[in-house]
Amino acid sequence: MCCDLKKRFLLLYATQKGQAKAIAEEIWQQAGAHGLEADMHCLSEMDKYNLETEKDPVVIVISTTGTGDPPDTARKFVKKIQDTTLPPGHFAHLQYGLLGLGDSEYTFFCNGGKTVDRRLQELGARHFYNTGLADDCVGLELVVDPWIDGLWLALKETFLFQKEKEGMNSDVDGVSGSLSAAPHIMHELKLSSNVQNLKLGEGVRSSDSLSQKLVDINLVASARNTEPSLVHSVPPLSQSTLNIPALPPEYIEVQFQDTHGENPCLSSLISEGTTFEVPVTKAVQLTREDAIKTALLLELDIADTVFDYQPGDAFCIICPNNISEVEELLHILGLSEKDECFVSVKVKQDTKKKGAAHPQHIPERSTLKFILTWCLEIRAIPKKAFLRALVECTSDVGEKRRLQELCSRQGASDYTRFIRDSNVCLLDLLHAFPSCKPSLNLLIEHLPKLQARSYSASSSNLYHPGKLCFVFNIVEFPACPTRPVSWKGVCTGWLAELVAPLLHPNKSTLNTKGGSSSNEKV
Repeated sequence: MCCDLKKRFLLLYATQKGQAKAIAEEIWQQAGAHGLEADMHCLSEMDKYNLETEKDPVVIVISTTGTGDPPDTARKFVKKIQDTTLPPGHFAHLQYGLLGLGDSEYTFFCNGGKTVDRRLQELGARHFYNTGLADDCVGLELVVDPWIDGLWLALKETFLFQKEKEGMNSDVDGVSGSLSAAPHIMHELKLSSNVQNLKLGEGVRSSDSLSQKLVDINLVASARNTEPSLVHSVPPLSQSTLNIPALPPEYIEVQFQDTHGENPCLSSLISEGTTFEVPVTKAVQLTREDAIKTALLLELDIADTVFDYQPGDAFCIICPNNISEVEELLHILGLSEKDECFVSVKVKQDTKKKGAAHPQHIPERSTLKFILTWCLEIRAIPKKAFLRALVECTSDVGEKRRLQELCSRQGASDYTRFIRDSNVCLLDLLHAFPSCKPSLNLLIEHLPKLQARSYSASSSNLYHPGKLCFVFNIVEFPACPTRPVSWKGVCTGWLAELVAPLLHPNKSTLNTKGGSSSNEKV
């Protein structure tokens, strides 16, 4: 940068489950190191920014939800820009770059981002940086990491061009001459969800000499019989200088209390919609005992609820984490004796995290066991920012180095192979890296909300009034090198255990009509 003051850009995000916000925060953290200042806001905070008068570059990170819809936090913004009375040149002054998040397993891939991108173009806005579309099916980082890497050059060149345009290029050496021939800067990054993104991400520091390449070849040859794993790397990665993410600032403070009381009701954990607690009246196993997958049909009694539905409608079930996994996590963290202690969760007063707020899915006051059982997704695949934070909690030098590799640019393929594709979770990491002892506040900061699971109604309220049926397969995660025992899905495993008395009734549970009775509710 050829100026003393940091150059500002507007950073907007719209998120449904926190992914887009986390990526925006990563951009915000990196901006300072590049001599830039990110003015970050959620798209829903329309009183804090104004695109109609915005002169600086705009960076947008937006996810997709439902069947291709923009996230809830973007709905008001999308409705505003889709106003048909807006003229074609309404945003002719605007320069922006957009990163869309989606999942190619769904029909309308990245449609939230595509909708905003298409409409901004129709209203005259211009790209200063090509749109990136990241695919959660293969790994968001395959596109996100190289997109962020290229963003800084695109921003700086945009600022240089603006300065030249304003006639303030006296301090620019030769750069403005090459830029003046173009009306605006366009960086052609072929951002797609395949391996070439890894090449793009690793190419940032590709200045190796021929001799270094020969050394790398010899290192690879000497390690031919050594296979990498979750806890072990091989050359060239094990010999590489690493580019690791910035350490996320801590922002949560946890205090144990001596008081007693009751935990909040489960319905308070749901911010939208109406919640009902209903009995399970019937359970049938639809597959044979030797079938590859086990399919169950469950019937719920909704007669006492105001719950109208059509066949095929989606509904969500609030489920807990597996209790044995919760207890194991408490044991590893050395908190088993405090599982029923009430904890107070607050935002640190001196935190450096921008926009730090109390997580909405964490009660202000509840027991530690309640938080780990009902609030946090302890099976979540750790993000790189979480791995980076875990580095600081690890005492063994070798374990610390491996965690650094897994969250580094150079270790992107190892992260995909040994973390993402292997469905590794926090418990797996704590077993694999025993010197890693994270604090409770770190878990609350980095583990996402335990989401209610969605199912489809397989019955009709007209044919079976007061009943709601649904069918599901029990999800199985087989044992693997990083996990010696098999796992069942969080919700499907819990439901199967819940209705076991209905599936295998004994004489004491048979009623006079020959059916089985159960007091279990969901």
